[in-house]
Amino acid sequence: MGNTNYTMDQLLQMVQEKAQEYKVNRITSASDVYSLLHEYAKKDKEHFLIVTLDGSSKIIEHRVIHIGTLNQSIVHPREVFRPAIQDNAAGIVIAHNHPSGTLEASRADIQITQRLKEVSKLVGIELQDHVILSKEGYYSFSDEGLL
Repeated sequence: MGNTNYTMDQLLQMVQEKAQEYKVNRITSASDVYSLLHEYAKKDKEHFLIVTLDGSSKIIEHRVIHIGTLNQSIVHPREVFRPAIQDNAAGIVIAHNHPSGTLEASRADIQITQRLKEVSKLVGIELQDHVILSKEGYYSFSDEGLL
């Protein structure tokens, strides 16, 4: 075996690095979603995204499901849940950007979220959050009590 005589500072740094690595690979809040997907906040067309998660909220994969127009992205539940089923995901987070920069959920955003929540119950894959991304920050359906 190798040398196992570490200083306290070395041990602390190793623990901090492992903790950071663990956090980066997990989604525990809308802030984590924003950190993962922030590059889409600047896009000039709506991008609808999915993050598939295992049972401990570790990221399996993230994908673009649909690219829409300047102010609209239409998705069907089968397009959202197909990759989740293929990944054998326990949960998902969905997200889309608002090129306009607004951080308010539209009526269409609320409707698709409710529809996907209903489907998530049927297929047994938890919809953990729907996050709207913009250059100004994010809006979380979960944080707002809409999930």
